Amino acid sequence: MAMLTLLTKLVSFRSAHAKLFEYPWSRCNAIPYGRTAMACMCTEHKFMYDLIVLGGGSGGLAAAKEAVNYGAKVAVFDFVSPSPQGTSWGLGGTCVNVGCIPKKLMHQAALLGEAIHESAAYGWQIDPETVKISWEALRTAVQNHVKSVNWVTRVELRTKKVEYINALGYFKDKHTIMGVMKTGQEKEFTAQHILIAVGGRPRYPNIPGALEYAITSDDIFSLEKPPGKTLVIGAGYIGLECAGFLNGLGFEATLMVRSIILRGFDHHMANSIADDMQKRGVKILFEAQATKIEKQKDGRLLVHYKNKDGQALTDTFDTVLIAVGRRPLTRELKPENIGLKLIPETDKVDAVNEESNVPNVYAVGDVLSGKPELTPVAIHAGRLLARRLFANSTEQMDYVNVATTVFSPLEYGCVGLSEDDAIIQYGEDRIEVYHAYYKPTEFFIPQKDVTNCYLKVIALREDDERVLGMHFLGPNAGEVIQGFAAAMKCNLTFPKLKSTVGIHPTVAEEFTRVSVTKRSGLDPKPQSCCS
Repeated sequence: MAMLTLLTKLVSFRSAHAKLFEYPWSRCNAIPYGRTAMACMCTEHKFMYDLIVLGGGSGGLAAAKEAVNYGAKVAVFDFVSPSPQGTSWGLGGTCVNVGCIPKKLMHQAALLGEAIHESAAYGWQIDPETVKISWEALRTAVQNHVKSVNWVTRVELRTKKVEYINALGYFKDKHTIMGVMKTGQEKEFTAQHILIAVGGRPRYPNIPGALEYAITSDDIFSLEKPPGKTLVIGAGYIGLECAGFLNGLGFEATLMVRSIILRGFDHHMANSIADDMQKRGVKILFEAQATKIEKQKDGRLLVHYKNKDGQALTDTFDTVLIAVGRRPLTRELKPENIGLKLIPETDKVDAVNEESNVPNVYAVGDVLSGKPELTPVAIHAGRLLARRLFANSTEQMDYVNVATTVFSPLEYGCVGLSEDDAIIQYGEDRIEVYHAYYKPTEFFIPQKDVTNCYLKVIALREDDERVLGMHFLGPNAGEVIQGFAAAMKCNLTFPKLKSTVGIHPTVAEEFTRVSVTKRSGLDPKPQSCCS
């Protein structure tokens, strides 16, 4: 009877003081997730949120959604300032709206156009004269998909009870964010932890007329009219991809390269991509630099530039697309208000892993210094950070051997060290480079050029020939390299690679067949389809 009376009193106490039992675990990081709510009453509620995320892109959203899984109260700030040409978009960040997703769709559209023409060799009866792209239809299809992802993202945040705040946020102090609303009104928000995930925007060169008349990757995917004859200024992956799919869609494309193609990637592979693009019809102006862009009476753009000999030249284009790099949106956050340390040359956050010099302020994604600017990297880092903050995890993001793909017309996938970096890091005598040219089976009937279908494996000559890097230039490169990236995470060695049975006939199997080293001087070209 006494026990029953005690239980009745406890139930009554719980009902009368329900708020004590609903207190989120995340308010007290000293208490591991999973303990009873009664154990978590060591701190008073000081802030509006456990976590504020600045930026509604892939990394920030991943962190936000992961954090609420562990009881955290989270708000996401997202505000898109229009581009100089007036383009803006919805929730989801660069990848969804003006990056990976629309880029891949337009790349696919170009590949489909190529496949239609090739199909005649396989017996399909087509009229090549009637095959053409409708830019308006393509743009509409791409934008409809992007908008559907925007909507799904909003719904998902609502379902998970992540508060979405459509405002431009900046630091007042290390726990306080000022939100500038659409009306211009400012509101104050506080949080225990703040995550910077604002990403970046295209950088404009100091060229008269560039800001007024040129577009960037922020604009190309929603361009109202067909781009026509296009000059792409810049030779990073964005410039190459845009020039590649525009050429594939039937628009005259010129690529202006100031110094080198694909800085930071394997030099040999980058030059092979440039060679392939030229064979497909992309005009490349090497060691050239634009000096001025003028708008003519007919609306076309007159571009003044200097070639590698310093000669002043001009050409007229319908569209000029700037792709000279991106800048992080960190200065807009007023980092000086909290003493946030940035790298002076880049304005990126100087952090150890994702932790800035301000104890409760973190960063993921493209704003981090020295880390790969890739969507899956930001997503994984964001999730792991949320687990460390709210689930007592200790797992850190591993930024080594992250695979990536350049969606040039002939795709380039890679993981690990480039040949150039392997030589710098280990010395030429300590590495072995296995390489091979190959012939995709599907290229034979339409007699496609296989000159640049090439791969290489970079391995140590010691340590059981541990693989340091893998590079593949050819169709479906992204699909090919993904599995090998997992193998490298498991410390793949060259003997293990060679003992793997390939799937025939595929292009991925070529990695299991490679045997010729650069050191040997032997011909890496294939002798037959099964050699």
